[in-house]
Amino acid sequence: MQTAAERATATGTSRQKFRVGVVLLDNFTLNAFSGFIDALRLAADTGGRSRQIECGWVITGHGALRASCGLTVTPEHEPVDPAQLDYIAVAGGNDYMLRRQPAWLDAYLRAADGAGKTLIGLCTGTFNIARAGLMDGRPACVHWNVRDEFIDQFPGIDTVSDNIFLDTGDRITCAGSTGASDLALHLVRRHCGAERAQQSLRHMILNRQRKASSPQPQFASGAGAIRDGAVRRCINLMEQSLDVTVPLAELAARAGLSERQLARRFHDALGQPPSRYYRHLRLSHGAWRLVHTTDPVMQIAVETGFADASHFHREFRRRYGMPPAIYRKAATRREPHGARKA
Repeated sequence: MQTAAERATATGTSRQKFRVGVVLLDNFTLNAFSGFIDALRLAADTGGRSRQIECGWVITGHGALRASCGLTVTPEHEPVDPAQLDYIAVAGGNDYMLRRQPAWLDAYLRAADGAGKTLIGLCTGTFNIARAGLMDGRPACVHWNVRDEFIDQFPGIDTVSDNIFLDTGDRITCAGSTGASDLALHLVRRHCGAERAQQSLRHMILNRQRKASSPQPQFASGAGAIRDGAVRRCINLMEQSLDVTVPLAELAARAGLSERQLARRFHDALGQPPSRYYRHLRLSHGAWRLVHTTDPVMQIAVETGFADASHFHREFRRRYGMPPAIYRKAATRREPHGARKA
């Protein structure tokens, strides 16, 4: 069966090897959308000239759409006939908790699926594909920050949050953020070859393309199994504020509890007070940075919420049994080809 790009090539109208239609939704996440499109754009032509030669894309949607950052975008096209495309990507965003979506989106995605097209969930676009009933029997890769909500809305779908994206053939789901660029490069490499993917990387000043199995930097392992919703919400807040510690009083207020109630519920759920668990998250983040970046220890200490390198060193050694520098060297020996900072 010919791809849409192959059919265009056969008629002499294009040499595109694949073509993607991106459906923008209101409140979409700009980083995931722009990273995905730019990785395609920089691979499609030479010299960053943006001509759709090696691959193609069309940005679609209904009317003016506002990104979650406030930028307003007006797509040139309404959603196009799936027969003209090889992939349909849904660029979701901050409206994933609404639990409803336009009827036209359900109909369009089902038509694309019926035409045998691969559906891509960018960021929370996976929520929209699942809401249309098109993720049944397939695992979904979602960002760790929305995993609880996805499980709550779609309890029958196997949910993955330790990959940056997941390609299962007719569905590709992506946690979003910078992982969307890696997903686009995955498609470029598949259809256009490694050199085109490398060309895009060079233009984006990135050192490497991450694999789908690359981990999401998350540090609250096992938090998904915690039944107490207030504790899970506090853990999510902690993970989003690893550089500047959120005071216990603020955590409690945002959870709708007193400090004493929150401390008791943390102890019931995790066997430790919030402050100790917070320190655990910050140290886990520091350990991840030591292995996956070349940042100086002093910088990591400050950016994980410690007063200085000495404080970080002392707490890190107490937790891991060795100083940060030794931990980094040991990890490098274990994984000589491990990921370094892009």
